[in-house]
Amino acid sequence: MTPQPLTHITPQSGLMPAIRAWEMHLNDQGRSPNTLKAFLSDVRLLTQFLAPDRSLESITTEDLNRYFNWMEKERPVPCSPKTLARRITSTKSFFRWLHQYGILSIDPAEKVMQRSVMSPLPVTLTEEETRAVLQVADSHRRDRKPDARPYTLLSLLLATGVKKSECIGIHLNHIDLDAPEGPFVFIRYASPANRYKERKLALPEDWLTPYKEYLSQYKPTDQLFPWSPRRLEYLLEDIGEEAGLSGKHLSFDMCRWTSALLDYRAGMETEKLRQKLGISKIQWREINLKLRQLSR
Repeated sequence: MTPQPLTHITPQSGLMPAIRAWEMHLNDQGRSPNTLKAFLSDVRLLTQFLAPDRSLESITTEDLNRYFNWMEKERPVPCSPKTLARRITSTKSFFRWLHQYGILSIDPAEKVMQRSVMSPLPVTLTEEETRAVLQVADSHRRDRKPDARPYTLLSLLLATGVKKSECIGIHLNHIDLDAPEGPFVFIRYASPANRYKERKLALPEDWLTPYKEYLSQYKPTDQLFPWSPRRLEYLLEDIGEEAGLSGKHLSFDMCRWTSALLDYRAGMETEKLRQKLGISKIQWREINLKLRQLSR
């Protein structure tokens, strides 16, 4: 049965009514706000290229190929290869939807060549380097003046794969050590637009002892790590330098990718890993491909 938003869309309809109906469809599908905004912005650009009175059924594959050539080379503000690839993906998704719901008998975007552009592969720690940085961080717990902060931070990042902003946003009441299913940290977001990224991440049992040492030493009252992002970045860099990393600067991003790669190599189900990282299915396509390349 055709959904209600499409009852007024026909092959003779223009682009804008169809785009508005597609927006309703994407909302119903629970797409993230960022994905929704990007898709709609990409497809609305087509209305700047085609005549305002062009009907959906009159749009051809040739039209779309000329449109993407215009966008890449002739538009006053040419787009980057990565942006072009995303806009092709958005446009193909839009016309595929029109075809699947019976508005168009032929999908004009089906034969448009997809262009995939990936950013460079991230830098990760080897297994030996991972052991080295953890040993260095752990050694600070056992100094004459014990300091559990480096190990608590580093081991949390490697175990959970959280982003820097997510780590900074962890509060003490987001950590539950007594949950029936085992200790976990709840990654939360203040903005309702990011609620889809919220998730519960299991904490390893061997993290609990250094965590309790850290609490005893620093006595945080609200935020887990009540320092500026830059101060914590320096802390990670110091660990990396002490561990003798060659040409690598230990960072939040490096820890996140290393964590994901360790889980990937350990055979974690891809959907479970995607959810653990808190990323959309569209973002996962590129990340999954990179993890596959990194694991070779």
